[in-house]
Amino acid sequence: MFHALGLDPKTEIVYRLFLDEPELRLDQIVARVGLGEQEVRDALDRLADLSLLDQAEVHAAGQPLFRATDPGAGLSYLLSRREAELAKQQRGLEAARTAVSTLTAYRTAHAPRGYDVVKRLEGRHEMCERLAELAELARIECLSLLPGCGQASDDMDAHRAIDQRALARGVRIRSVYQDSFRNAPETMRYVNWLGGLGGEVRTLPSLEAPMVLFDREVALVSLDPGDVWAGALELRSVGTVTVARLLFEEYWQRANPIGPTPPRDHHDLSPQEKELLRLLAKGHTDATVGRRLGVSLRTVRRMNADLTGRLAARSRFQTGAEAVRQGWI
Repeated sequence: MFHALGLDPKTEIVYRLFLDEPELRLDQIVARVGLGEQEVRDALDRLADLSLLDQAEVHAAGQPLFRATDPGAGLSYLLSRREAELAKQQRGLEAARTAVSTLTAYRTAHAPRGYDVVKRLEGRHEMCERLAELAELARIECLSLLPGCGQASDDMDAHRAIDQRALARGVRIRSVYQDSFRNAPETMRYVNWLGGLGGEVRTLPSLEAPMVLFDREVALVSLDPGDVWAGALELRSVGTVTVARLLFEEYWQRANPIGPTPPRDHHDLSPQEKELLRLLAKGHTDATVGRRLGVSLRTVRRMNADLTGRLAARSRFQTGAEAVRQGWI
């Protein structure tokens, strides 16, 4: 109750004892409050500093006798002092608020267009609504990085008409999916439908995080790559959007055009197998590899067993080492 006046819990326990019995010896206080002697001494010192306690006299037993001051006067003084401190802090806050408002107004008036604008989108519903709005407003291009094993059918159904209208307006749609989406028949059908209308799709074995860019003006970046629908940041800073677009172009150049099956290199490795070997060589566990590739643990182990046999290796570590030695990765 008296914490706001500067009394910690132990000091308050001792003080409440004095409110019942105004005069007490040290040994009596220790026995009644259940605290150690040093803890009681610290509390008495604190009460004395706050002018709530006096040492009245030395008792006949040789121990000092402590007496509480008038609580009405002592507590009222502490209360008024605390109120004065709070009033001073409030004046400081008001001054700071005025300074922040002035700086914000100045920055808004003098900042370049599109500089450092950030909006936070919370949850699936808010993200879907904003994505649909930006897609409808797109004039030039829509670029997407889409990790995971496929999109929900509801999301694809909601975007079919939007994507169709955007392509009809001349908007260029380019998307990089993860190879694992081939295991999702509905997503495959959507991608083939989009390609038939002029949309461009490529794939990579792994993608770190989802991202969508519109017209070189705005980028939506996931707050948590592990939970796509946790939320996103809508970024409009010119520098940030430029960097995001450069990142997309880097992925796009490395990605493989969509086809019935992923292309294989001269070692007869698919892009997904090559990425698996690269992750094994770095010491990643099967579980981590599965998350990075967007496939099940069972699929990782099946692929790993096949590659281990092809490389005549005896362990996962040797598989990665042999892949490097033989120039597979």
